Amino acid sequence: MHEVNEIVDALVKVSTPIDLLFLWRPRLTDPADEMVLETAVNGGADWLVTFNSRHLAGAARDFGIRVLKPGDAWKEMLRHAKE
Repeated sequence: MHEVNEIVDALVKVSTPIDLLFLWRPRLTDPADEMVLETAVNGGADWLVTFNSRHLAGAARDFGIRVLKPGDAWKEMLRHAKE
């Protein structure tokens, strides 16, 4: 658990706060997922990394955002690092 906290702390240090705007809600069946999608859209994300890809993938795709599971995102980052 200590390692996870260190990773989250490191991500927070390089993150940019994003304002939430509720202009196009609802898009998803689960209202709790709306904030996740909206943050990705408003933040200009290329990827949305989540274990909840089943619920988010369709709506994210509408905004040009790829939804990846954490393991797949890690593999993609390693592949790009080798290039």
